[in-house]
Amino acid sequence: MNKDKFVGICKVGEKGQIVIPKEMRTLFDIKPGDSVILLCDKEKGIALVKSDFIEGLTDQVLGS
Repeated sequence: MNKDKFVGICKVGEKGQIVIPKEMRTLFDIKPGDSVILLCDKEKGIALVKSDFIEGLTDQVLGS
């Protein structure tokens, strides 16, 4: 598999928490304390995006 792509499985704990696999945290530079955004569509599923990406996109759109 390409080193820029990864497939992993997360189990949902009793409190609804998931653990992002280490390989994914490394690939996307996700560290403890970072914020992530969940984008949800009932038919298409859930996407997890690091908030830095959305903040950068917002800056581009709004021109800040």
